Amino acid sequence: MRTRTRTRTTGKAGVIACGLLATSLAAGLLTQSPAAAETAVADYTISVDADRTGPAIDPTLYGVFFEDINNAADGGLYAELVQNRSFEYSPVDNRSYTPLTSWQQTASGGATGTLQVVDDTERLNERNRNHLRLDLTGTGGATGRFGIVNSGYGAGMALKEGARYDFSVWARTDDAAGTRLTTELRAGDGTVLSEPLDIAVRGDRWTRYTGTLVPKVTTTAGRLAVTAAGAGTVRLDMVSLFPRDTYKGRRNGLRKDLAEKIAALDPGFLRFPGGCLVNTGSHYAYEAPTWERRRSYQWKDTIGPVEQRAVNANFWGYHQSYGLGYYEYFQFAEDIGAMPLPVVPALVTGCGQNQVTDDPALLKRHIQDTLDLIEFANGPVTSTWGRKRAEMGHPKPFGLTHLAVGNEENLPDAFFARFTEFRKAIEARYPRITVVSNSGPASSGATFDRLWDLNRQAGVGLVDEHYYNTPQWFLENNDRYDSYDRTGPKVFLGEYASRDDRFSNALSEAAFMTGLERNADVVKLASYAPLLADVQKNQWRPDMIWFDNDRSWGSTSYEVQKLFMNNTGDRVVPSRASVTPAVSGPITGAIGLSTWATSAAYDDVEVTGADGTTLLKDDFSAGDSRWTPAAGRGTWTVEDGAYVQSDEAAENTLVTAGDKGWQDYDLKVRATKRSGREGFLVAFGVRDTGNHYWWNLGGWGNTRSAVEKAVDGSKQTLLESPTTIETGRTYDIRVQVRGRQVTLYLDGRKWGSFTDDKTAEPFRQVVTRDKDDLVVKVVNAQATEARTSIDLGTANVASTARLTTLAGAPDAVNSADAHPIQPRRSTLEGIGRTFTYTFPAHSVTFLRVRTR
Repeated sequence: MRTRTRTRTTGKAGVIACGLLATSLAAGLLTQSPAAAETAVADYTISVDADRTGPAIDPTLYGVFFEDINNAADGGLYAELVQNRSFEYSPVDNRSYTPLTSWQQTASGGATGTLQVVDDTERLNERNRNHLRLDLTGTGGATGRFGIVNSGYGAGMALKEGARYDFSVWARTDDAAGTRLTTELRAGDGTVLSEPLDIAVRGDRWTRYTGTLVPKVTTTAGRLAVTAAGAGTVRLDMVSLFPRDTYKGRRNGLRKDLAEKIAALDPGFLRFPGGCLVNTGSHYAYEAPTWERRRSYQWKDTIGPVEQRAVNANFWGYHQSYGLGYYEYFQFAEDIGAMPLPVVPALVTGCGQNQVTDDPALLKRHIQDTLDLIEFANGPVTSTWGRKRAEMGHPKPFGLTHLAVGNEENLPDAFFARFTEFRKAIEARYPRITVVSNSGPASSGATFDRLWDLNRQAGVGLVDEHYYNTPQWFLENNDRYDSYDRTGPKVFLGEYASRDDRFSNALSEAAFMTGLERNADVVKLASYAPLLADVQKNQWRPDMIWFDNDRSWGSTSYEVQKLFMNNTGDRVVPSRASVTPAVSGPITGAIGLSTWATSAAYDDVEVTGADGTTLLKDDFSAGDSRWTPAAGRGTWTVEDGAYVQSDEAAENTLVTAGDKGWQDYDLKVRATKRSGREGFLVAFGVRDTGNHYWWNLGGWGNTRSAVEKAVDGSKQTLLESPTTIETGRTYDIRVQVRGRQVTLYLDGRKWGSFTDDKTAEPFRQVVTRDKDDLVVKVVNAQATEARTSIDLGTANVASTARLTTLAGAPDAVNSADAHPIQPRRSTLEGIGRTFTYTFPAHSVTFLRVRTR
């Protein structure tokens, strides 16, 4: 039977469906009434087999992945307020950096002096090379002071009135009488915001001095001033200012609001420290006598007293202080109840670099470093590295159970040979540690297939998959893991996201997550990525949590992830749903030519219909009037009867020709690479610059070729091959489009074909059991309401259900000042084993039903 349902809101946040459903108020209850006539409604069914049980869901299914990208560590999660605290910034980190980045000279009372950053025998220690030397002239008398001011990160230091901030500095002086050091908080205009902290520096040996500063006002543009009075030379290093109120009150701790947002997700694991951060750059140690800076991440550089830790150039183009290191990662995982999952380099670079380090001695050292890492995490205090952990304040082992070797390597055989050596050594000494492998940088392709074959053959337990695809891909691939081998390696989905921060992206991810849960026997771990992003300085989007120097906010994807992570459940309950009728037509669109960091020449373009009709023929003898370039992208000219893009630095230089209504046609073109990093981009099915297909020949630094589909600017790979492109050679390219099938020919030979006919199903659901509750999770990622008949089978259910709904405009974006996508909670009354509920358009809804 159908049960009339009533919904009751809980507080202001309980408004159902953001006004998408018509409602009427009666006796204090919101009663769902028929939708307005002009609102489109589609009918669906959901049937739940409550008497059957599906796969168990591990409590670690959903976790978080932290990588120091988007300035996520220094100036982000790591609570240090002083930027460049040890004067180690360098053009190696970023071409705009100097050792005095973020510092300015200051003087008062007529005091003068000079300052310079030096690397000499008076340094603090071998790894902390630079320090600041202040040479004071003694002018200015008793009130004169000369020194430096630090501007912090972003707009400045976020300071709260009355809060306590712990200051520390390492200092020494050659003045026998000592040097008076004064520290104070200032505004950008120099106004003093705190009582000064006076420190008497004595002796010409490095000593750490500490104190507390309390601002009198709240500001987001604070500064820290450190000045000295008198004469002589005073040296400063590791100038630090920490809020006392860090997450869990930890010293050298984490920014509280960011850590709390991560903790609120209730993550089952914490993957760290990367990512591309781990397996890129040189793999040589930070050792004497060269003390060369390099990008390879070595965990031993990141532990111990912070003043003794190395610094490094971050792969993402800035500096990393290693103040947030392996000890802090393990501690944070413990604080939020998450399983730690570190990633170590495999000596095969990834992330587009594709280099192999062939050095047996270096491989042996890295393997030993990994064994030492496990001992650091789990060893007794009597062991070498367990003792170091205890000395840092944690005698109890951290309980490491999983460790990943490598990340997104695109040289599968070279990676797997080295991975095997790591795995053999780890399992010999620590047989209970799960050693995680990976499947490369994409969701499909030659590298993906080869690595999965190698992992299966070797009986690897867990394989890390990464992919960033379009919302359409996520809607099309909900069943991705339905066909995975249940007896083979399990999946760790270590990085995934659809490529933007709009609610439509979050909806597509939510739809995909229902498939992850349905396949919980195959997908054992999953983490959205990246986790954090500085709104002013970032290298990548989308991101889950955004921040500036004072505020932080969750993206629409954060709200989806939190909803799933807080309501995962213990076991899948088998269920099925009706589907949306498929609507599809042929691939239609114009054609295009493009380049990426490459100069290339195109000639003899011809487009013919399936019936042989000539649609376009251009040998450029009459110029380029038939082509429309994208404004400001590349330099296109006709040279020697060919259409040439000559700007070797320009990216995505698409020019288009033809009719958007074209279908069932053949495109022929001759292409020659003149210079640059890559090859050719030949486009078809072009609707506009953000919606098209293109054959990317010699892409990714001329390492492989693929057909990519762009939807609203986001691309997904449909077909891939290791084909590369030679400079100076002319290629004959042919693309045949028939309906939704595309066949591609290179120099007269068939290169590959595909049929783009997957359905982007907008209505997805999964049901899980959470103790005594059934949790019905429904995603409706379309502009149509979904009137749904729900059958809970033989379950003996309560008459009310608790609802949590995320709903809103598909283009909605959460920001610091507006949070349009947030959970709305309500109560649904009058339900039974069968009832009807209308799910709002563009929504994620969780119905939690108590069973008896």
